[in-house]
Amino acid sequence: MKYIDMHCDTIYELYKKQKNGSGESLRENSGHVDLRRMEKGGAMLQNFALFVNMGKTDNPLEEALRMADLYYEELRANEDRIAPVYCFADIEKNSREDKLSALLTVEEGGVCKGETAYLRDFYRLGVRMMTLTWNYANEIGCPAWNTAGVADEAEEKRGLTEKGREFVEEMGRIGMIVDVSHLSDAGFYDVLETLKKPFVASHSNAREVCPCARNLTDDMIRKLAERGGVIGLNFCPDFLTAAVDGRENPGTVAAVAEHAGHIIRVGGIECLGLGSDFDGIGGHAELPDCSYMPRLADALGKSGLSEDAVEKIFYKNVLRVYRDVLT
Repeated sequence: MKYIDMHCDTIYELYKKQKNGSGESLRENSGHVDLRRMEKGGAMLQNFALFVNMGKTDNPLEEALRMADLYYEELRANEDRIAPVYCFADIEKNSREDKLSALLTVEEGGVCKGETAYLRDFYRLGVRMMTLTWNYANEIGCPAWNTAGVADEAEEKRGLTEKGREFVEEMGRIGMIVDVSHLSDAGFYDVLETLKKPFVASHSNAREVCPCARNLTDDMIRKLAERGGVIGLNFCPDFLTAAVDGRENPGTVAAVAEHAGHIIRVGGIECLGLGSDFDGIGGHAELPDCSYMPRLADALGKSGLSEDAVEKIFYKNVLRVYRDVLT
C-alpha cells in the first residue's frame, strides 16, 4: 500500500552527518529514511523538514538555507528516483513517471525572524508547509512545551502574536500549509480563528490516550477535522504511551493503532494521516524505519479498519488536503 508521511527530520540528520564528514546520503544512510527503504515501504510522498534548533545556532535563517541546499542537491543526485512537489499536479506527474515525491517543509517558524518577506522567500524555495514553532517561543507564538520536554502552563495559554496571525493569514494567501504540531493550546485556537483553510498537525497524537502536551485534546481533534484538516500519527513511543516508572518505551504498532482508533472515533476517518517523525525520534521497536510501513497497515487492518479506511490514513486524506491547499 502506498503511503504519505507528513514529517521526518532526515535532511537535518544528513546535514549534521555531512558536516562531520560522513558520506551518508538520501540514497542510503543509517537513519530511518532513505530511497531504498522508501521504495520498499511503498512511499508515494515524503515530507522533508528543514528543522532548526534555535538554541544551537546563531543564525537560524542561514542554517535553514544550507539545509535547503542539501535537500535540492540530494534530489538532483537522485532525479531518476525522486522529484520535488510544488503543487498538487506535481504529485500526479511523479506518480505517472513512477517516481517518489518529496515535499519541503520547515519545522520552526522562527527561521523567518518575524519577516513575512522571508516566509515568501521560503515559499519560492519550494517550502509548502511550516510548523509555526518548535520548542521555543518565537515571533509567531509559543510552543506546547519547552526544550526540556516540559509543558509550561503559562505558555500553553499564550497563543499567536499579532505577527503570528499575520503569518498565518499570509500562509493561507500564498498556499503554504499551516502546521500546528508543537504549537501551544491557545495557539491552536488562534490558528482556527485566523485561518479558514484546512490546516494540519503533521506529527501529533491523541492526548486522551497519552497525556502529553504535544498531543491534541479531543476538542482540538474535532475542530481540526471540522476544518478539513489532517492529524499525522507520530511514532515517538513517549507520545504513544505514557512512560511507567521511568522505564523506556520501546514502541508498538498496537499503540499507534490505539491512537488511530481514538482519533477516528472523535474526529472521523477523514482527519487521520501519518507523520512518523522518523529521524527526529530515538526509534520505535516495531517500526524501526520507513520500510516497515506495511506492518502498520496490517496492524490497522487487524484493529478492525477496512482496507478503504487504511488507505485514507495512509495517503488519501493527506492527498485531499494537498489538493485543497497546494494550488
